[in-house]
Amino acid sequence: MLKVSALFIYPIKACRGIEVQAFRLDALGPQLDRRFMLVDEQGTFISQRQEPRLSQVVPSLSPTALLVKAPGMSTLKLPLSLRDDGRVTEINVWKHTGPAIEADVTVHDWFSDWLQRPVRLVYMPYAQLRRVDPQHAPEEAYTSFTDGYPELLVSQASVDDLGKRAQMQLSLERFRPNIVVSGCEAYAEDSWKKIRIGEVPFDVVKPCSRCVVTTIEPATSEAGKEPLATLASYRKVDGKAVFGQNCVHRDLGTIRVSDPLEVLESAPSS
Repeated sequence: MLKVSALFIYPIKACRGIEVQAFRLDALGPQLDRRFMLVDEQGTFISQRQEPRLSQVVPSLSPTALLVKAPGMSTLKLPLSLRDDGRVTEINVWKHTGPAIEADVTVHDWFSDWLQRPVRLVYMPYAQLRRVDPQHAPEEAYTSFTDGYPELLVSQASVDDLGKRAQMQLSLERFRPNIVVSGCEAYAEDSWKKIRIGEVPFDVVKPCSRCVVTTIEPATSEAGKEPLATLASYRKVDGKAVFGQNCVHRDLGTIRVSDPLEVLESAPSS
């Protein structure tokens, strides 16, 4: 049976994720997912592509705050959201430009000390609606500070197959999914067009292009060539290595680990 085997949120874009038993979907995606983001002095987002050490920044949830840790650093305590009347700054995430709210200078200093460069932490207010690319989601949809889509789905079988091909043990963390499913063959998700998880319908809109972040070992921030080199040898779309599927939820609701997944529509067999 197809079912959800793991769920993750990433409160701070590019930092480590938090495995959860359930999450609620709001207009932007999983609640708390990528609502915070680090930017440089020009307001451009920062990722592990430029700063692999972000893989060692580990957030955790308390009832009222986000607790952030990194080796040798004091624990940083962040509110789960920032006041909408805070200092507003202009930010850039890929093709998106828009307003965000800055955190306190003490928060900027913590991250700047860890990365040894000036950075700022910003927050996306709920009222700030960032449109998903209409080329892939013609029905109106929105997302947070993601790379473009509110959810990323992978199957455990696909992770296992890639690990076998690359001859290495692969953690889910390298692929930064929100939804992990089990009970299907490797890459079965490639053919899905519409699915339902629990009571929530999703459009499966496009394969996820992959980059050097998959080669970074989260615990150490050390990068190699794998599994990206192996992935690129057998899974390319438009010249880019792809793994997992970008999704758009089509209703609000809560999904949970062990929820059944139903395939509502598949692509025709080629």
